[in-house]
Amino acid sequence: MAEHPDCALIRRGYEAFGNGDMDAMAALMTADVIHHVPGNNPMSGHHKGRDQVLDFYRRLGEETKGTFQVHLESVLADGRGHVMSFHTARGDRGDRGIEIREGLFFTIVGHKITDIDQCTADIDEEDAFWS
Repeated sequence: MAEHPDCALIRRGYEAFGNGDMDAMAALMTADVIHHVPGNNPMSGHHKGRDQVLDFYRRLGEETKGTFQVHLESVLADGRGHVMSFHTARGDRGDRGIEIREGLFFTIVGHKITDIDQCTADIDEEDAFWS
């Protein structure tokens, strides 16, 4: 059975992220995409617009000196424009490291990502790592 097109779109996004291919990632998003990041740290908040979202992804790499990576575990679609992905994020920042499970809830309209809600297994751990 073929993978749902929305799941394939998200897998392409993860592949582009892993390769640092911001042009490929940009092509998957609407101009007004929003990525919502939980917590109370410098990375938290609502990153609004394609440029700000891509800047957020660049900052993940910069803040961790290139060590930030995600390992995709699963992708699920509802067939109505929503996809959930689950991954493990890893990175080092100064003398602190993190390995944490996260999930993303995507809204897709017209074969483009319009909204990303991020969830984490431990908000306090993320706040400590990014602060």
